[in-house]
Amino acid sequence: MIMTFTAAFWIALGAPLLPSPAAAAQKPIPVLLVDGQSGGPYHAWQLTTSVLKKELEETGRFEVTVATSPQFGGHFSDFKPRFGDYKAIVWNYDAPDWPADQRLQLEEYVRNGGGLVVVHAADNAFAEWPAWNQMIGIGGWRNRSEKSGPLWYFKDGKLVSDTSPGPAGSHGARIPFQVVTREPEHPIMKGLPSAWMHAADELYATLRGPGEHMTVLATAHSDPENKGTDRDEPMLMVLSYGKGRIFHTTMGHDVAALSCVGFMTTYQRGTEWAATGKVTQNVPATFPTADTVSFRVDIARMDPAFLANAPTAAPPQPARPLPAQQRP
Repeated sequence: MIMTFTAAFWIALGAPLLPSPAAAAQKPIPVLLVDGQSGGPYHAWQLTTSVLKKELEETGRFEVTVATSPQFGGHFSDFKPRFGDYKAIVWNYDAPDWPADQRLQLEEYVRNGGGLVVVHAADNAFAEWPAWNQMIGIGGWRNRSEKSGPLWYFKDGKLVSDTSPGPAGSHGARIPFQVVTREPEHPIMKGLPSAWMHAADELYATLRGPGEHMTVLATAHSDPENKGTDRDEPMLMVLSYGKGRIFHTTMGHDVAALSCVGFMTTYQRGTEWAATGKVTQNVPATFPTADTVSFRVDIARMDPAFLANAPTAAPPQPARPLPAQQRP
């Protein structure tokens, strides 16, 4: 059944996580964050990029450069990111296609050992690009169907592929949901609870793809009461493509979702793993529990809509006399 707000205690955190002394002593990992296009205005990459950049850099482990691509069909001759200068690329970008030479450069970068981090709607991109679908494992929308690959989900504790026909990509309303760890010994997941609450977000379901060299790290149940599939859908996964490592999170629709400490922690650790194959970051004490959502107010405030919609204090009310039977 749908998890209601009364079932989860909201922890509001204002202070950023400080880098550990060990992290501060290491040379920052160079990361390229690619943005510039979305399939619709509902994915505000201009806002989410600033959050994704901040969340990496505040750990002390990363130095992030942003590369903003032209819109698809635009002038790409001046957009020449040097992928080889970076240990990992964070993909906050959703477009139908890319110029052939840049597709090849990205393929070679990952195949030769570069790291790739795929965030939320980035797995909607490039439906007709075979190598991209190999790298991300599963994706949705943009006319993906059974021709794009099987559905992937957990059933009876095991990952299964389902060749049933139908379109790829669905989600219900943005509500909190519980994430279940499936690979507790993987470096990204080690030390995390077996289950934890994620802040209100889109729970992606009916994702399709080749699913090759893919390990699902965590799932969430897609609730039929919220237009869901009644299946345990992949939320976090890792893949290999040649020598490259890929971390794919389907979470992170907007700034509110990105402010979840659970999202932040897995994103930070996943990026480090994609870049180096190791994770040195500790799990914060504020990590959510099985029935508790934990989020950062300072991150949520990076979206102007958060302040515009924040509840204000109720005006003072005049005192009302007690009923006669309750008077002293």
